[in-house]
Amino acid sequence: MDLIELNIVGYSRSEFQHGAYALIFVEKKGERTFSIVIGSCETQSIAIGLESNIKISRPLTHDLFKTFANVFKINLLYVYIYKIQKGIFYSYLVFENKQNENIKIDARTSDAVAISIRFKVPIYTNEDVLSETSVIEKKENKQSKKRKNIFKKESTNKPDLLELQKKLEDALEKENYEQAAEIRDLINKKNKKNN
Repeated sequence: MDLIELNIVGYSRSEFQHGAYALIFVEKKGERTFSIVIGSCETQSIAIGLESNIKISRPLTHDLFKTFANVFKINLLYVYIYKIQKGIFYSYLVFENKQNENIKIDARTSDAVAISIRFKVPIYTNEDVLSETSVIEKKENKQSKKRKNIFKKESTNKPDLLELQKKLEDALEKENYEQAAEIRDLINKKNKKNN
């Protein structure tokens, strides 16, 4: 299986999950990109790892892991994002033991990335993951555009609260909770203006 090296482009607030961030990757020798949703603690650790000018008074867990590995002469070779299943990315930390054998240890992708930054080792994936994520990204972009168009129409037509309530019920019935949350926020905003 061919390994495809990735670069970290950056991170931003997730458009799809409240309180989460999207960690964005791009192929080192290509143009395909994909993002992984990660928590705020992991984002903070990755940000600190990427920014050389940020100094912290006490080591974070990923810093502690690196110190531990250095003290016991554990050699991390690379991180491998090997599959995506039901929207969850799976990764290995690939180490080399004293017999020059590769040892794979399962890790959350956000932790694996934070650790790879500290060890300055490459992050790899494979064609299956890149193909799968490009399909997911296209679907999410279509949904995002659709939601933006709905709210663009709503802001120009200024729907009344009854229409918004109906749309909220429809979104809940279709289990589209992100859209439901946005409609709820719009209803709350309108209620505050009316009071």
